Amino acid sequence: MELAILNIKGEDTGRKAQLNDEVFAIEANEHAIYLDVKQYLANQRQGTHKSKERSELSGSTRKLHKQKGGGGSRIGDINSPLLSGGARVFGPRPRDYRFKLNKKLKALARRSALTLKAADNQVLVIEDFTIDTPKTKDFLNITKNLKLDGKKVLFVLKEGNKNVSLSARNIQGVKILTAADVNTYALLNNKAVVLAESSLEVINNL
Repeated sequence: MELAILNIKGEDTGRKAQLNDEVFAIEANEHAIYLDVKQYLANQRQGTHKSKERSELSGSTRKLHKQKGGGGSRIGDINSPLLSGGARVFGPRPRDYRFKLNKKLKALARRSALTLKAADNQVLVIEDFTIDTPKTKDFLNITKNLKLDGKKVLFVLKEGNKNVSLSARNIQGVKILTAADVNTYALLNNKAVVLAESSLEVINNL
């Protein structure tokens, strides 16, 4: 598969980028995508949720009224889950939601996501670029030139670039990742994927 290489002004440079068909034109595996996205979101959870159960709630343990003969239901102390302000039955406890997936399955999910993006014409290749001084306006101009302003966009660079990251950091919907850090969730959670030309050395071998 070939794609035209654009410059940061959105103009065709006349050169073509070669995209590996084993990455951008496979039979997409939706179940692999589902598992990888599920793992990514699960790994983001803090798992610090906690509510107090009956043994942890402070309050009198005195029985509110006698067991029988009152004409009402039986009841114990004021910490009963049945009463307003009482404890919670089987409430949430701190836990770790992370789980593992095989490396080959995660790689298949990434390739499947790139295939779906390429099939929808949501992949662009641009010349390598840099920004001399961090300036949000300069990066906004790049997105406008590529006709991506106002959209959720993932820019993939071969290596981290501090000035580019600082320039894009305050733009809503724009995310910067290095090629080695590309994940299935980031690929699918954006309307377009913009690949720096040099990043293809890594992306074509995912």
